[in-house]
Amino acid sequence: MPELSNAQRCLVILPTYNERANIARAIEAVLTSDERFEVLVVDDSSPDGTAAAVRELEANNPRVRLTERAKKLGLGSAYVLGFETAAREGFGAVCTMDADLSHDPRHLVEMLKLQGDYDVIIGSRYVAGGRTEGFNVWRKLNSAVANVLARRFIGDDVRDCTSGYRLYSTPFLERLDLRALEASGYSMLVELLYEARRSRARVTEHPIVFRNRVAGKSKVSYLEVIGSMRTLFSLKVRQLKARSAQRNARPAEGTLPLR
Repeated sequence: MPELSNAQRCLVILPTYNERANIARAIEAVLTSDERFEVLVVDDSSPDGTAAAVRELEANNPRVRLTERAKKLGLGSAYVLGFETAAREGFGAVCTMDADLSHDPRHLVEMLKLQGDYDVIIGSRYVAGGRTEGFNVWRKLNSAVANVLARRFIGDDVRDCTSGYRLYSTPFLERLDLRALEASGYSMLVELLYEARRSRARVTEHPIVFRNRVAGKSKVSYLEVIGSMRTLFSLKVRQLKARSAQRNARPAEGTLPLR
């Protein structure tokens, strides 16, 4: 079999904090699902030894790499680091997924088939064929409210605005000013989708089954909820500024009129 070019490969970004119980199985599941996938683990100095577990895998597999950060810097900045790595090394696509085994890599194989037609492919829990398993009432309510609020900025045609399971075209990411993204936590997912819509990105959803983690502790905390509210406020300010600019000048080429 001929060697794959980087443009054919997909870099899978796994941000981690205290995921030692899951990380080895998550990496194995990704790598065995398709030879085009490589894994970048971005670990925020997990005290449970997550980085050490990844380092052992990295030593024996060239498709695994680890970036350790000195402190907990958040999901959003981990994604930006991964996006920049993929662009620098010429990967054709980038995937973001959770490291706790809640996202099944078999869905990524299906999502990759859509890459040529779309810039952003969302692994969606809320389209036909998608579902969640193991969510308690709090998680269901939190997810429902977050999506209702996010759709005010993204549009009603996207059902799962908060899914962290996504496939991005690297050329699309290179068109964005990633360093201008303000959110550091999970709310960066909504912010990035907002900017994707503004840049006329081709966005679609593909059904996935989301299974709640078995081991470890969820990172969705009250602080993340507060961070999400802050991000939504920031998006509203941007929206109002954009509307004001549209009233005083023609819309910038390549952007969509905002609601």
